[in-house]
Amino acid sequence: MLRKFLLAATFAAAITAPLSVNAAEPAAVSAPAAALSTSTTSIGTLLDNPTTKAIVTKYLPDLVSNPQIEMARGMTLKQIQSYSSDTVTDEVLEKIDAELAKLPVQK
Repeated sequence: MLRKFLLAATFAAAITAPLSVNAAEPAAVSAPAAALSTSTTSIGTLLDNPTTKAIVTKYLPDLVSNPQIEMARGMTLKQIQSYSSDTVTDEVLEKIDAELAKLPVQK
């Protein structure tokens, strides 16, 4: 099933890619940078940035200091909520999101 999905994704990318690039055309505008959030930003990204790590540590210090957090770097805080719902509550995620929203959008 995964193989079919990857094949379909590769095919879709190939047929939608431009056939040639005209040097006279303006450069493509890159996609806008996404805002950081507990539902879309990986834990690894949040922990690699000192500012965002401080925010996460403020609300989830035991989670950040847990050695097993390295295994969850590719997941979001929202995704790990089901494994730690007593600590990673909706209220905590809302507080973290509120502080992340105050930060400048990262490029």
